[in-house]
Formats: sequence, C-alpha cells, structure tokens
Amino acid sequence: METPNAPTSINHRILEGLTRVATAMRIDEWDRAKATGLNPTQLAILDLLEGRAGGLGVKDIAVHLGVSQPTATDSVGALERKGLLAKKAVEGDRRAVRVVVTAEGLSVLSSGSQGAGLAERAVDALDPVRQQHLLTTLVAMIRHLQEIDAIPIQRMCVGCRHFAPYAHSDAAQPHHCNLVDAAFGQRDLRVDCREHETADPQSRAATWDRFLQGSDQPLQANQG
Repeated sequence: METPNAPTSINHRILEGLTRVATAMRIDEWDRAKATGLNPTQLAILDLLEGRAGGLGVKDIAVHLGVSQPTATDSVGALERKGLLAKKAVEGDRRAVRVVVTAEGLSVLSSGSQGAGLAERAVDALDPVRQQHLLTTLVAMIRHLQEIDAIPIQRMCVGCRHFAPYAHSDAAQPHHCNLVDAAFGQRDLRVDCREHETADPQSRAATWDRFLQGSDQPLQANQG
C-alpha cells in the first residue's frame, strides 16, 4: 500500500498528474467541438491544418493525431462535405493528394475559440517561473518522443535549423532566431511554429546539447 513514507515511483505519480490534466483537456476539447458542431477528432484536424498552407496527406494527419488511417479518412471526408476542408493535387504526382483547410474551416475554428478552457486557466494560475519551467519540461518530453519516433517531428524551436540557443549574454533574451534575425527568451520558445524548418538529425542533437548546457535555470529536485 502506498503511504507517505513509501510512495509509488515519481514516474508513476507524474503520469498520474498528466492523466488528470489530460482529463481537463478532453473536457475542453468536447466543449469546443460542441460549439462548432464537430466532434473532437474533426476539430483536431482543423487545428492541425490551420497554419499549414501546403496541407498534409491523410496518412500524415493520422500519424500526427495518433488515430487510425480509416478514422482520419472518415473525418476528412465529413469535413470536406461540410466545406471545411478541400483536397488539392500535389504538383508532379497525380496520385498524391493533400488536404487543406478552407476559409469556412478557419471561420469554424474562430467560432470555437471563445474564452479560456479549464486547462488554460490552470496554466494561467501558475506564476511566471513555473510556467517557464513547465514549458521547457514539455519541450524536453516532446523532443524525446519525436527522437524515438513515437510522434512526428514537431515544429519546435529546438529542432529548427534557424534556432541558435544561448547566442546572447542577455539572460532575458538569450536565444536567437536566424530566420527573423531577432533575440528571444525562454518563455518565447515555440512548440508549433509556422516558419519552422526541421534541422537534420545531427544538427538537432547538437542544438539540443547547446540548449541544455546553456540553461541558466535547470530544473532541480526539491530538496525540502
């Protein structure tokens, strides 16, 4: 039996915590979906395609959302019939088709973005330092998942060829984005940047090492 003197492993307790947060996020997803007249999978597809001018193939959509390809195909078909998605041919490959969000689809997304959900309010309740630590922890977890091929490469700063970690001595804005030639801070790290260009594996690893080595605020275990 778990007691204060003999708790379950910290990994287990962290996963329990993430499960509780995921429950709140699922409630938020259903609330947003109801407001738009869609189901959560259909809404997630619109969210995924928003900001991707070139669109994605159905297989890629399934992989990004962690659903089966038949589920993705059915959901894409339903959204296409509603006029929220469109399919376009890939130049040079007659058999290849990409799915893009339409203006009507973007309008639906806007209509479902009214007010902060439960999970967002929980993040808002954290002080700025905890928010920053949570963001960097999530970036590290996402990076691990993508590097072991559990999820696709995400459009994060730490995997982008334009990202230069700790290029500046300014503690408030230590990083540099070479695409826009601007410094930015730890709180500004992107998890999904539209201008992301994935670096090659070797460069991603080297950039991540520099990011970790240069961190002025490493997460440490509570000694209290």
